[in-house]
Amino acid sequence: MGTNELLPGTLDMLVLKAISRAPNHGYGIAQFIQQVSSDALKVGEGSLYPALQRLLVNEWAEAEWGLSDNNRKARIYRITARGRQQLASER
Repeated sequence: MGTNELLPGTLDMLVLKAISRAPNHGYGIAQFIQQVSSDALKVGEGSLYPALQRLLVNEWAEAEWGLSDNNRKARIYRITARGRQQLASER
């Protein structure tokens, strides 16, 4: 199943779930979703980054520049209190 087969808003909730565990960069978020779905969901950049932008616009997430695990510059996303409320209401 690809991400284009998900219900609208599902990807946003998957991303929120991923960053609720720990702040992470885009590639790390995609890897988390793929791992927890046992490789059933593979999120491409064309889907992931628009979802991350929606989270930022809705103030469900915030981002800052930092370093990835391999010391590359990356935008690190973290869930906000508002994002936690949204995630709880969607559960």
